Amino acid sequence: MRYRLRHTTSYTYSWAVDISYHLLHLALPELPRQRVHACSVTTNPNSGRLSAQIDHFGNRVAYLTIDAPHKRFDVELRAEVEVDPFAGVDPEATPPWESLRDMLDGNGFPAPVLESEFVHASPFAQADAEAVAYALQSFTPSRPVLAAAKELTERIFRDFRYDPAATEVFTPVSEVMKQRAGVCQDFAHLQISMLRGLGLAARYVSGYIRTLKEGETTGLRGADASHAWLSVWCGPELGWVDLDPTNNMICSDQHVTAALGRDYGDISPVRGVVLGGGPHRIGVAVELLPLG
Repeated sequence: MRYRLRHTTSYTYSWAVDISYHLLHLALPELPRQRVHACSVTTNPNSGRLSAQIDHFGNRVAYLTIDAPHKRFDVELRAEVEVDPFAGVDPEATPPWESLRDMLDGNGFPAPVLESEFVHASPFAQADAEAVAYALQSFTPSRPVLAAAKELTERIFRDFRYDPAATEVFTPVSEVMKQRAGVCQDFAHLQISMLRGLGLAARYVSGYIRTLKEGETTGLRGADASHAWLSVWCGPELGWVDLDPTNNMICSDQHVTAALGRDYGDISPVRGVVLGGGPHRIGVAVELLPLG
């Protein structure tokens, strides 16, 4: 599926910002199932100094400085991207989850270094005993890892209410467990915390999901905004598989990836430090439409 993507973020300040520094995780990456045909990131005001790099996790990032006074800051991403469907795999044919736990721990195996980094708790995906107990209902002894993870995804979708008013950016996993409510970011962090609590590797994914086309009446939860989901490592042969607990699905060609990290804190789309400005308002709009 080929898409046209537009993502705009606007900051409106109460008074002028004298100087600002920003870190952007917006430029789309090339991935085995994702090909970027065009991609541009523009700002208004234009950046005084701009540098582009690849971060620790392989994401394309931009560092920019705006040294002219301004009361509004706009960032726009425009891209054309093509995503292949996820190749069908039988979840029951994946390795037992305990074998991957032992492999990641180095118990009798040479531990896979890159994947092992995603086993440990991180600031937005802290360990939580209640969350692990919940996950163990799906991760029964010797169960295939993807079958168990897929069922866990389904249970989160069923048992947790999608409610944008229930949480904030910094709401911890423990509070999401108590409220049984949240949004895509919360559900991704929650399932990551559960999987890592079992000794498995799980990473946070930010990106976009397909916007409704004209004439369609139902769509995926989280469309028309930045979206978040997770990847679980299913062994050396299959690798990473993306799961979307907000929509109860294995991600396929309706998801476009923007960045990968331990949690939201590693890869927030736009972050920065400003001198001045006072209270401000943020506006975000996303459109991911199929071409053809």
